[in-house]
Amino acid sequence: MSQNQQVIETLYSSFSRKDYKGMAACYHPDATFTDEAFNLKSAKEIAAMWHMLIESGKDMRMEYRDIQADQQTGKAHWEAYYSFSRTGNKVHNIIDATFEFKEGKIIRHRDYFNFWRWAGMALGMPGKLLGWTPLIRNKVQRTARQNLDKFIAKHPEYS
Repeated sequence: MSQNQQVIETLYSSFSRKDYKGMAACYHPDATFTDEAFNLKSAKEIAAMWHMLIESGKDMRMEYRDIQADQQTGKAHWEAYYSFSRTGNKVHNIIDATFEFKEGKIIRHRDYFNFWRWAGMALGMPGKLLGWTPLIRNKVQRTARQNLDKFIAKHPEYS
């Protein structure tokens, strides 16, 4: 297994154990993370996001596979199972991740998933009907950012 494959393996094995500190150690200080809900510009924000998601995901479990990496880039497939905190709805999110590396750490992490599918599960009927619209996507992004900002305010180690 290459060094970069090992970094991805460590990220997801830490996640499956709900070890947010282990996850945070995988990121370069200048790392960025983007997905359908978050657009994060530092390793501290990324660490706070994983900590927040693990803390709020009481029934969360995840599976991962298909880790591949070379000297510059990598990818993996992972699936998360959890109850969405705002609605209590069960979610099975199917995610493909891409990575770029710098100095043996993740410098860029991008998660791709079907937002409309996710919105239908997480938000129920409003997500099924309007999950494809910018209105719902923008609302989810604003709420995710507000929740992360509140979490960071309560956890000064991420300030």
